[in-house]
Parts: sequence; structure tokens; C-alpha cells
Amino acid sequence: MAEQPKPLMPSATASWLVENTSLSFRQIADFCGLHALEVQAIADETASTKLTGRDPVRAGELTHEEIEKGQADENYDLKMHKAPDPMTRTKGPRYTPVSKRQDKPDGIAWIIKNHPEVSDGQISKLIGTTRNTISNIRDRTHWNMANIQPKDPVTLGLTTQRELDAAVAKAQKEAGTAEAAADPTLSHDREALIEQLRKEREQAAADAEAALKAQSGEAEDDRPEIVPGIKDPFKH
Repeated sequence: MAEQPKPLMPSATASWLVENTSLSFRQIADFCGLHALEVQAIADETASTKLTGRDPVRAGELTHEEIEKGQADENYDLKMHKAPDPMTRTKGPRYTPVSKRQDKPDGIAWIIKNHPEVSDGQISKLIGTTRNTISNIRDRTHWNMANIQPKDPVTLGLTTQRELDAAVAKAQKEAGTAEAAADPTLSHDREALIEQLRKEREQAAADAEAALKAQSGEAEDDRPEIVPGIKDPFKH
């Protein structure tokens, strides 16, 4: 038998069931996919954080009838009425845990210092921040500028090395393309260099051929003079 799905927010659902029903810790734990001791901690308010309860009836995950069956029989296992819809990631700034958000300015400053070619838009996608914040750090008008220290955003856990490398490579490629477009003489200079190299190769080949001919001529001159009536030793 396949295991039934769990509530979208198990701990918050457990908190609501503890406060609003007389279900056993075991029933709540099984329904929410938690350990009974976790449910007891929630009931005793010894959990690490005070949870705001989430009503599973309003969410459509449980019915009042099902709760009543459970309250009437502590051995009854609650049945999920409707599985929660899966969460999907919407487009927008990268989510960063609260504990790391204070590190964002340091990561932004590091990119600006070490890779100034990366645009504000690219930094915004990498770090998950606003362009206004990036602009303030770039022109040093950020309210906390005195305490901002450039730190590698990968080390800080704000992005991955692969994503950073890809952004830098893209920025460098775009910068190179723009530079070439801004300076039309680059193409002419390249053609001139190729032509110069071709001429040098041709001259080197000609010099080598001339040297071989000269060497061959010297060899002919070094041959002994043939006296009439004496057989040429070089002829067979």
C-alpha cells in the first residue's frame, strides 16, 4: 500500500491539531510525517521556534468528520482528504535564507571589485538582490558601506561556482564583442597581420631555397678538376 502524502507544512499543521483537537500525539505524528516526540515538543512549546498553526481543514487536506473519527478512536489513522498541490518555483529573485541575507552586500562588493564587467542585472540574478542595492554599493552610497567587506559569494553560499563562472564568461564575451564593434580598425589590423605573416613565410621559404642552391653550387666548385685522359672518378 502506497504511503499517503503529507501536509504541505507538517510542523505548522501539527501545531494547529495540537491546539484545536484532542487527537493523540501518535495520530498527529503519523498524519504529518513527524516523530511523536516532535509533536510532544510542539505541544510543550519546547520546539526551537514558536510555530503559527496551519488549519488543514481550511487547506482541504483534512475534514471535520475525519478529525472526529480520530478523536473517537485513538487507534484510528487519519486519512488525507486532498493532497497538497506541489510547490513550483516562480520567476523572480533568487531566494536566500535569512541567515545569509546580511552577507549579500559583501558578495556584491566582491563581484564588483573582481569582475567589474559583470552587469547589475547578472549580479541581481546571481545574488538575488535589487539593482538599486547593487548600484548603491557600486557608487559607494550604500547606507552600510563602512562595514561592507568584499567576500567571495561562492564561499558565502550565495551562489555556485558554476553559476559565477558562467556569468563572468558571458560578461567577458559581451565586453569583447562590444569592444570589437566600437573599434573597426581591429578587423583591418588583423588582416594586415595575417598578410605580414604570409609574406614572412614566403620570404623564409625563398631564403631556404636560395641557401640550398648556394650550398649545392659550393659542392660543385669543390669537385677536383678533371684532367683530359683521366677518368672522372664521379662517373660510373
